[in-house]
Amino acid sequence: MTTAAMDTRAGRRCHNTLNSLHSTHYFSPDTGRELAALGVTDPRAVNFAVRAAALGAAGAGAVTAAFYNYKYELVARHVPAVWETVTPEQAVAARMRAVDATLRRLLGEEVLASAEMAEAAGLALRAAEGCSRSGRPLYAAHADLPLPEAPHLRLWHAATLLREHRGDGHLAALLAADLDGLEALVTHTATGRGMAPKWVLSTRGWTQEEWDAARDRLRGRGLIDDAGELTGRGTELRDGIERETDRLDAGPYAHLGAGGVARLTELATPFARAALGAGAYPADLFGKG
Repeated sequence: MTTAAMDTRAGRRCHNTLNSLHSTHYFSPDTGRELAALGVTDPRAVNFAVRAAALGAAGAGAVTAAFYNYKYELVARHVPAVWETVTPEQAVAARMRAVDATLRRLLGEEVLASAEMAEAAGLALRAAEGCSRSGRPLYAAHADLPLPEAPHLRLWHAATLLREHRGDGHLAALLAADLDGLEALVTHTATGRGMAPKWVLSTRGWTQEEWDAARDRLRGRGLIDDAGELTGRGTELRDGIERETDRLDAGPYAHLGAGGVARLTELATPFARAALGAGAYPADLFGKG
């Protein structure tokens, strides 16, 4: 294994650990409560409001493009109408309040006040210094938001920057692989690491008929078999997408350095495990079934 391969894989492991912390608020009742207090009660409108708010009062086209795997008609039912109920600035503030409440509940006050939390936040922010705005709309929008003061919120903010930076690059890799938004979801689910179909259909706006049609298209390309499993070509394609995503996302982790990446992963892993153990995610969120 080459040094470059080791570095990119280490960056991916670090990202996955931090992303698990970032993602806790998407499934947190605290997020729904904060937005409901402002008049946004539909769970999908809540999702669009908190993640798209950094873009400003963006319309359905821009949000669909940035999110990639949501059905446009679902986005258009909520965007830009949600901005008539809550401003993007209010949504950003509500999201941060929800994150604060969620991390306090999942990790506890002692962990939030620990030296390890402060060190992890510093390392993650240093890694984020290596991100690039070019061609990365969600990262660039979040990079313009103010830096929180509390260490656990600084860590979450840095995790968000790193998540959206990698995500923007991942979309470029999906486009190069000629996978549309739904095909990307179907193939990811087929790896066993993506969301279960019931969660895809309930949150992304696609129908079962559209899911089946996407599987047929992928079968026609020789990427999945009759059982919906990845073929050898399909596995090669997905592996290539991840390698290209790693390449496009190498900057932050090269900037932090191998030692810093290893230390950040070491520090963040217990936080992520504690959140998982505290029930941060639905039990049936991931899988092929």
